[in-house]
Parts: sequence; structure tokens; C-alpha cells
Amino acid sequence: MGVWGSGLYAGDFAMDLRSAIGAVARLPFNSDKLVDILCEKEPAAENSEDADHTTFWLVVADQFAKRAIVCDRARNRALAIIESGVDIGLYEKLGMNPSDLRKRRKALEEVKLRIAAPMVRSGPRPVLKKPQAFLMDIGDVFAYPTFGGRCINPYCASRELDRLGTMAAVWKQDSWSALVIVDRGRAFDFLSWYLPLTISMATVQKPTLEELRGEVLWRLVQAGTCSPVHFKRMEFEKIGVFAIDSDRLRRSFPDLQPGTAGTDQAVKDISIGNSVSVGPYVSTYLRRERPHTTIAGIEQILSG
Repeated sequence: MGVWGSGLYAGDFAMDLRSAIGAVARLPFNSDKLVDILCEKEPAAENSEDADHTTFWLVVADQFAKRAIVCDRARNRALAIIESGVDIGLYEKLGMNPSDLRKRRKALEEVKLRIAAPMVRSGPRPVLKKPQAFLMDIGDVFAYPTFGGRCINPYCASRELDRLGTMAAVWKQDSWSALVIVDRGRAFDFLSWYLPLTISMATVQKPTLEELRGEVLWRLVQAGTCSPVHFKRMEFEKIGVFAIDSDRLRRSFPDLQPGTAGTDQAVKDISIGNSVSVGPYVSTYLRRERPHTTIAGIEQILSG
């Protein structure tokens, strides 16, 4: 269990799950299928010994109620958790103080009222009518601006609002990075995701395609989603195309699962912006790389 508090959404797990539900709820499937997808991605769902088990069902039921998604399975599981007192018992064991336990009970009573009330929807649930369009192809190479290796935060409406977690350090470009898309796909045939390789260290000048063919260290990073808004905000500039050889790619990265590498990120709507920052901003992480996550030279995975 991550950071937690008395409110239903006070913990890290609940907040992440809420985001995942927001993404999954857009799929044109019935409510039981949506729950199946969430259960598949969250081990806590069917493991009553997991500290996040009760939170999973409470959040799913609450979010479904707020979206007027009728699901007896989620509602009944959540009601049973509330009425049995198992959630409160869990937090007592974790050492929650009496004052916060009272707040937790109140929060659960509010959830109970929401999920037990008749659901009324003014119209059909808004869902994707067709698969999300691909914005990037396998082999596409992009240059993008960085600040000490840190990419633009696509969750901010502008660079000026990206303050690196403080009110003083405003993001300001001083370098460049580059990435190449080596895989892409759609989770459940609808939610698009992309898997990039990035150069390991930012450069002063914008890299050219020819320069990227040299002795450059590339890192395989986490896949992510990329909406048109995030694509624009990160200021990706296509500078060319590399012919990726799928067999060479798999030999270079044996842990890679082609076609499914970004399924979890798509379901949880984790943006590619979370993974394409480079050194020196992420230099502390380079020392903890797993085997087979870097290649010295892009030619190792190109055709011909």
C-alpha cells in the first residue's frame, strides 16, 4: 500500500486507479467487461490479503456510480466491504488513529449512499466510436526540447506553468533530446500506446538524423500514451525515419513483448511524457538500469 489517508482517494493507489477507470470507461464494452479489464491489471482485486483489496472495489464502485455505470458486481462487492467493516479493520491494523478512523467511516457511508442510490443517466455513456488514431509510426524519429534533459510536462498548458515542482524553477529550454518509436499498438483494439527508445543524454544542439546514427547510447524506456494535446505540448518535431528490424530489436531487447508492451500504460492512461526525459535529469537512474535496456548505436536494430 502506498501513501494513504482517511479519505477514499487519499492514497496513491486510489488516485492511480481512478485515472485507470477514467480511461477504461471510454471503451465500448459492458460494465462487467470493464471490471474484468481492471481486475486483470490490478492484482489486489481478487487477493483479499492485499492491502489495496478493499480500496480497489470501493473506488471502482464509487467511480462507476459517479459515471452512472450500472454494475451489480462492483456495487455488491463494495457494499459487502462497507457493511462487514473489513476496510476499517484493515486501517486499524495499519495504525490509523481514532480521529482518522471516524473520518474513514464517514467517507465510506458517503460512498455507500452513492452506490446504493438509483443511477440516472441523461444519455448514453460516452465511449470511443473508433480506435484512437496513431500519431506516430514505428521508425519515426523525433527531436524535442529539454531543460537539463527534462522534457516539457505535457500535463501543463504551457511551458511557463511547468515549474519542476516548485514556484521558482520555471522550465526553460537549454538542450535537446531525440527518440525513435520502436513499437506501437492498441490496448483492447482502442487505446493507442507507443514504445520509444531515447538517447541517454541531452545535447546542446538539435540532433540530426545522421548524427543519431553515430556512437550514441540509446535507452529503452516505458511505453506510454500520447494524445494530440500532449504531442503538441511536448513539441515533438519529426526529423526522419529509421527502418526498424523487428528481429534485431527483439535480439537487442529480449525482455520486450512486441505488440503488448504498452497495454498497462494505455489502460492507466500514462503519458509518454513520463518516460522520455533523459540525462542529466535522469542520470541517477542510469546507474540502476536493468540488463538489456540500452544499446550503443541505433544501427544494431536497423534493417540492412
